[in-house]
Amino acid sequence: MPMTAPTPPDAAELYEGIVRQTTEALIFADCDGLIRLWSSGAEALFGFSAAEALGRSLDLIIPERLRAAHWAGFNRAIAAGRTQHGGQIRTTRAVHRDGDKRYVDMSFGLVIGRDGSVLGSIAMARDASAKRALEEALRGCRDELARPGGAAADR
Repeated sequence: MPMTAPTPPDAAELYEGIVRQTTEALIFADCDGLIRLWSSGAEALFGFSAAEALGRSLDLIIPERLRAAHWAGFNRAIAAGRTQHGGQIRTTRAVHRDGDKRYVDMSFGLVIGRDGSVLGSIAMARDASAKRALEEALRGCRDELARPGGAAADR
């Protein structure tokens, strides 16, 4: 009896499955900076449910002191049709629902439509707080070792 190849999922089913199962935060914002996609990973990382985030400005998770720089870069990327850092992972600060600031590793890109127009911005993020704490502890140890009369002087 001949075997038949499984039917591949349609694009919508595939898209929904990927968004639903991705553990990293996945966020899509339209060209006005309004959140249009908010994954379960984004809910876990930032503490806002999809119902709370969808349709809101990205300011929801951007610390106030970083907003001017964020919007300048966002608007420049939308107008140019490309991001400045080309998908590099950048560590930045973000706001959690509880008001705490968190370090997050984020990569950004633009979503381009079939006609070549920019549809908006996509970001993937993960918590970088533990990594940042380790980096700061290491920096503190290095500073202590380098300081006159520090731990290095005891050797």
